Amino acid sequence: MMLSSLFDTGCFAVTGEVGPPKGVDAEEVLNGAKVMAPYVHAVNVTDNQSAVMRLGSLAVSRMLIEAGITPVFQLTCRDRNRIALQSDLLSAAALGVENVLVITGDHMVLGDHPEAKKVFDLDSVQLLAAASELTRGKDLAGHELDSAPKFCLGAVVNPGSDDLDAQLIKMEKKIEAGAAYFQTQAVYDADVFSDFMERARNFGAPVMAGIVPLKSAGMARYMNDNVAGVSVPEDMIERMGETPKADRKKVSAEMSADLVRRVRDMCQGVHLMPLGWDDIVPEIVKAAEID
Repeated sequence: MMLSSLFDTGCFAVTGEVGPPKGVDAEEVLNGAKVMAPYVHAVNVTDNQSAVMRLGSLAVSRMLIEAGITPVFQLTCRDRNRIALQSDLLSAAALGVENVLVITGDHMVLGDHPEAKKVFDLDSVQLLAAASELTRGKDLAGHELDSAPKFCLGAVVNPGSDDLDAQLIKMEKKIEAGAAYFQTQAVYDADVFSDFMERARNFGAPVMAGIVPLKSAGMARYMNDNVAGVSVPEDMIERMGETPKADRKKVSAEMSADLVRRVRDMCQGVHLMPLGWDDIVPEIVKAAEID
């Protein structure tokens, strides 16, 4: 199932997310995806998230398909040149993947192999254009394909960026390059998101608000200090700080559901990023009363 089919019918799309393990045993990740599956339309599979070497996104995406779960294959520009990127896209299509989220990727200095050589042969706009060209039957060099893949291509945008004009300019470029929808950086302030949507709505592209459940007050402060474009309101930080550890998941689900309810009329879906708390996704969806 392509996510674009949901947007075309006016369905409010809900996706979850899993991160492959640092090893070959994907049982825990698959179990987490299965917990989410009845409550989401698809599950994103991160691509060496935070520049930490892990089991490949494509392999786990195929495992999800075999488990009857629709994957969103995340593909970063960081680790591959244009030959490998195009090859992975063809491989994904051959393995049954229909949804691809194109992202730049975290810089390797943030990960567990900081000495790794950066690639970034293509940026996210160029990779979207390359993927779009493949669906039209040609590669980046202009050579004809024997058969063309079919994809719903997604991209990312940061609604809380200090330079929103630059985000909107790049958003427009991504649409021109073939982006069918957008997934946002973590949203905690509905008013900030509303301001973004007032301007982004003119593009006509579906937007899925990113929701990252808070695990602690410390996590919230870290994100405020270190994650560009993310601003967790002080009242949310205080509430998590006052909540006993045993009750944090319940309270986090309540706050996340409240955010979903507040942004629902502004966008076309939400992307839930539980960061290992896979069982919180059903609680958020139920509490937010998403049909």
